[in-house]
Amino acid sequence: MPDCLFCSIVAGTVPAFRVVDTEEGVGFLDIRPVFKGHVLVVPRPHVSQLTDLPAALLPGYFALVQRVAAAVPSALGSQGTFVAINNVVSQSVPHLHTHVVPRTKGDGLRGFFWPRTKYASDEEAQSYADRVRIALDGAL
Repeated sequence: MPDCLFCSIVAGTVPAFRVVDTEEGVGFLDIRPVFKGHVLVVPRPHVSQLTDLPAALLPGYFALVQRVAAAVPSALGSQGTFVAINNVVSQSVPHLHTHVVPRTKGDGLRGFFWPRTKYASDEEAQSYADRVRIALDGAL
């Protein structure tokens, strides 16, 4: 879809801090992360929400989400992850995307009120992307 931001990221016409790029999908840092290292995983084809993802693509897509969810704590030293999908409501970009957010006990996240933070620079964002990418590569 030419007007879809995430399709443009998948196509490489819009820059992003990529952590993974496979046949099943692309993972990149959220530019307004809940916590630094917050990754968005998107399928390659444009689908608006989870219910639109063809059944044949589910295993590969969720295997990729699972890999990212395993890599984030390893890469960033968090205790775990919060994995979530919004469908339509609270979906700022109408392209299916799965949030993989690093979590540590006492990090202050409560319920569904997600505070947002910013990276200090592109270099800092790139360093987070690199760390998750390296952990993903090691998990292959």
